[in-house]
Amino acid sequence: MNKNHKKLPTAVETGWRKQRTQPTLPEVYRSLRIPKTGSWFKKFLAFAGPGYLVAVGYMDPGNWATDIAGGSQFGYTLLSVILLSNLMAILLQALAGKLGIVTGRDLAQACRDHYSKPAAIVLWILCELAIAACDLAEVIGSAIALNLLFGLPLIYGVLITAVDVLVVLILQNKGFRYIETLVIVLIGTIGACFATEIFLSKPDVSGILKGFVPSTEIVHNPSMLYIAIGILGATVMPHNLYLHSSIVQTRQYEQTHAGKRQAIQYAKWDSTIALFFALFINAAILIVSAATFHQAGMKEVAEISDAYHLLAPLLGTTMGSILFGVALLASGQNSTLTGTLAGQIVMEGFLNIRLPGWLRRLITRLIAIIPAVIVTALYGESGTAQLLIFSQVILSLQLSFAVVPLVQFTSDNKKMGEFANPLWLKALAWAVAIIIIGLNGYLLFQTFFGA
Repeated sequence: MNKNHKKLPTAVETGWRKQRTQPTLPEVYRSLRIPKTGSWFKKFLAFAGPGYLVAVGYMDPGNWATDIAGGSQFGYTLLSVILLSNLMAILLQALAGKLGIVTGRDLAQACRDHYSKPAAIVLWILCELAIAACDLAEVIGSAIALNLLFGLPLIYGVLITAVDVLVVLILQNKGFRYIETLVIVLIGTIGACFATEIFLSKPDVSGILKGFVPSTEIVHNPSMLYIAIGILGATVMPHNLYLHSSIVQTRQYEQTHAGKRQAIQYAKWDSTIALFFALFINAAILIVSAATFHQAGMKEVAEISDAYHLLAPLLGTTMGSILFGVALLASGQNSTLTGTLAGQIVMEGFLNIRLPGWLRRLITRLIAIIPAVIVTALYGESGTAQLLIFSQVILSLQLSFAVVPLVQFTSDNKKMGEFANPLWLKALAWAVAIIIIGLNGYLLFQTFFGA
């Protein structure tokens, strides 16, 4: 038989129960060209972008409270935990990118094509809950920022966040690069705000460097351990793994072994560099908290609004509070963009159902807005703070149901061929998965049954 007319392998022969179907986000699938000639840097720039959409989930409003609490209570000590959690995230996101590039499936499609239909439905429901919880954190974060900056009542801020449906729809229709560009600009805004905050707070450089070195005190001090687990266990966002495995396929890389290998390398660089930006921002939040609140003896600052109001008098300028609020608003808006895409990917991937982008976004946002409006109306600011914590608990519950399939699929020789994880990477990936599952389990136990 002519090698150009070889029979395509069946789904079973490739390790999947079903043949691959139409990709998710079909309107942007393979829409961005990768130059075949020119320097490696030119090719890398063409591939750069998806990593920054992923990095957004690691600096969303849900992470701010734990960073602020860690810095105010324990100074710079927990910087090592932020570093460790980011290294874990870099590994898992690299695996997510590789899954999408090699198999042509995002993680949701891979789960549907591997597990039974009932199992896939359960995974879909859990993932939808996680995305709604994440969206809830973004709604509350944006509403708090609007309240702090402009005095807008929280309930109005929550309702205003529904308008971003139109923004996402317009950008997605213009092209995927527009979404990536906006996300990068907003990340740059957050980074610039906190770089200025660090300058204003005049932190102890030697204390920062010492903080990046793991300390045994973290394990021996129960209070420190609890916050450390909160930072570490809730850092990896489950929807980011689904998102990354899909959006890497927006690039027109060559469908050959060499083309896929090159795409995997560029995707790895892209997400690693982007996640180091997330590391800087999370570390900056903790550093500013340590240099202002901890230094002043204020060790009980844990809520975002408290941090905003205390920064101005401690730094001696209202600029400190304003920059904090602007960064929070940029963080909340950034996260809503990626949450939209993740919701669309999950629904299309698990159920093979396609809804118009605006309708999918509206459904996700309403699921988040309804509880936020009810809690805000009944309990005010303290209620939204508790709701923010609850959203992180839901994310922690769902995480293992995304991490385990990802490590399982990328370690499978039949599914991945020559791109399957080598033994050392397989062992490392499973170790990270077990650590994350264990820490999240402990965090959930402490949340519901701890003192």
